[in-house]
Amino acid sequence: MTPAAAKIRLIEIVRRRSYGTGVEIKLASGRISNFYFNMKPTMLDPEGAHLLSLLMIDTMKDLDVDMIGGLEMGAVPIAAATAAVSFTEGHPLPAFFVRKQAKEHGTQSLVEGLPKGQTIAGKKVIILEDVTTTGGSALKAIESVKADGATVLAVITAVDRQEGAAEAFA
Repeated sequence: MTPAAAKIRLIEIVRRRSYGTGVEIKLASGRISNFYFNMKPTMLDPEGAHLLSLLMIDTMKDLDVDMIGGLEMGAVPIAAATAAVSFTEGHPLPAFFVRKQAKEHGTQSLVEGLPKGQTIAGKKVIILEDVTTTGGSALKAIESVKADGATVLAVITAVDRQEGAAEAFA
């Protein structure tokens, strides 16, 4: 399937499974909207996850990336699915996720999913997002991985609500 065909099919799935309208809803950014995208039903659907992952991989194909990840909870399904599809596509990309706050037990690390003894220091990473409005969630993830020594190459989002996120990353 070509990226263009994958995008058309994914849009159909998002419209059916993840797009809502007609009610006021508070977004993660704190803004109120009468339409929203809850991407979890798409990201947890076999076809939706596969298509979204293929498109993410296509978007980053020209970047020299070591790892992919993002802020819990929205980025976890997309990072895991994209990591799995990257393996079948012949360019395995390990995934990680960033906690919103450290747990009070265990390693107390904000960056999770790394093998024992491995850090994100020196890695070139791409931050993945399900939906961006202002970019606040992605900026939290960027701050955490940079603090641990990673270089952020890009932020890739499934849905950009075009309400300031792109400008926040510029």
